[in-house]
Amino acid sequence: MTAYLHGFIPEEQQRLIDQAGVLESLIYPRIDFSGCKKLLEIGSGVGAQTATLLRLFPDLEITCVDYSQSQLDRARQNLAFAGERVTFICQDATDLKLEGEFDSVFICWALEHIPNAHRVLEGIKPYLLPKAKLWITEVFNSSFYFNPQLPGLTYYYSRYNAFQVALGGNPDIGANLGNLLQRAGYQRIELFHGGFHLDQRNAEELQKITQYWKGLMKSASSGMMEEGLINHAEVLTMEKDLDTISTDENAVFFYHFIQVSATV
Repeated sequence: MTAYLHGFIPEEQQRLIDQAGVLESLIYPRIDFSGCKKLLEIGSGVGAQTATLLRLFPDLEITCVDYSQSQLDRARQNLAFAGERVTFICQDATDLKLEGEFDSVFICWALEHIPNAHRVLEGIKPYLLPKAKLWITEVFNSSFYFNPQLPGLTYYYSRYNAFQVALGGNPDIGANLGNLLQRAGYQRIELFHGGFHLDQRNAEELQKITQYWKGLMKSASSGMMEEGLINHAEVLTMEKDLDTISTDENAVFFYHFIQVSATV
């Protein structure tokens, strides 16, 4: 299992919760677990997405799997309101040993961090009931485009993605999900695009997303500096460049993530 790009400090755990609120309206319009009772969430982290699933689908019982005990400990606190609707399991998602069967699976921003992510998709199949539903949301970092062109942000973003690759992750895994699911034997695979295409016509949303992006980028800065990929001045330049985008009269901020639905 790879080291985690964003780390496990309390500030990062809170960022995950805040991120879920910022992106909820983009992630969930298509996701449908109606009629499902037992959901397996892979890479549940601090339970930020779990809380949304519990609210949107009140009949679900969710088994949260994460390889970090500290993330699951925070999730227990965040999801205390759910009582017995949530079960927590600390396991490597590439080597699952679960009990019971599930009629649904949810994965969000997790496969990007896992080397040999195909092993997750193959490994969950024995635990899924016939016609179980899967919804996966993942990154496609090569899709990022911004204007004006700012060399500090360009450099930082290239180092950010290189760091994820060095840790064993895949910053473009979203684009590969169709092939991965097909090779793992899933059926009725459908791909969808979501994300942002913002400019000064929607200045308030542009400001919100550039600030969110700043937090996302900065969350990896400590690890990147430890590895000598960037220095503190380059972190500050990245932040300044994102502020510039949010106020420039010709600003454009574009990013696409990928969602996939499939069945067993």
